[in-house]
Amino acid sequence: MQDFAGKVALVTGAGGGIGRATAEAFAKRGAKVVVSDISETGGRDTVSRIEAAGGTAHFIACNVADEGQVDALIAGAVERFGRIDHAVNNAGVDPELSFDPDWAIDKFDTIMAVNARGVFLCMRAQIAQMEEHGGTIVNTGSFASYAGVPNKPSYSASKHAVLGLTKSAGLYYARRGIRINAVCPGGVRTAIMDDNIVNLDGGEKLVAENHPIGRVAEPEEIADAILWLSGSGTFVVGHGLLIDGGLAAG
Repeated sequence: MQDFAGKVALVTGAGGGIGRATAEAFAKRGAKVVVSDISETGGRDTVSRIEAAGGTAHFIACNVADEGQVDALIAGAVERFGRIDHAVNNAGVDPELSFDPDWAIDKFDTIMAVNARGVFLCMRAQIAQMEEHGGTIVNTGSFASYAGVPNKPSYSASKHAVLGLTKSAGLYYARRGIRINAVCPGGVRTAIMDDNIVNLDGGEKLVAENHPIGRVAEPEEIADAILWLSGSGTFVVGHGLLIDGGLAAG
């Protein structure tokens, strides 16, 4: 099991789902964790869960689409714990619920602002802080980073952008001691997935059957991969790791 004792991890979108599972996993393995989310309730609940389990965590609210808030997040993390060794840019949205493609410009702007601009802003600030001592960054992409989702043009575009940012920055900063990668999950049992399938005939069962493995992932399974990329995966650079139950193999 990877040991992160003495390290500082920052996780965005940590108020639930993959982000919460990742923050808890880092803390369980000894890291001090900066928990960030736009939801103060969710973020503080994650901190409480970590502290109840004997870990160390601190909450900083942040809308990752806002440049000033992102800069304040990184500054606050460094002020609290002195540095950032591992960053996980997990905050994201997926509000495209229609069965038909939604070409609304306001929805496109919202999705791109959080999923693409948010990752860009976070990486920019994190890299500036890590250049002094090195570190790792893992971005949360999606199966939609590799394949188009027929009814989700804006979401697919945003997740393709995440993978592009990961590859470009990964190539450049590897020689500077910063390893940058992404995880690209298929269906995961999170609040976002619940919102997406609420009106879907067959619900989660149908989504699960679309995966060759016959189920969706648990957030902890994605967190395990994130921690591996952050720790033991020392020769992995600029990679988008598919964790999709076989979707892309078909």
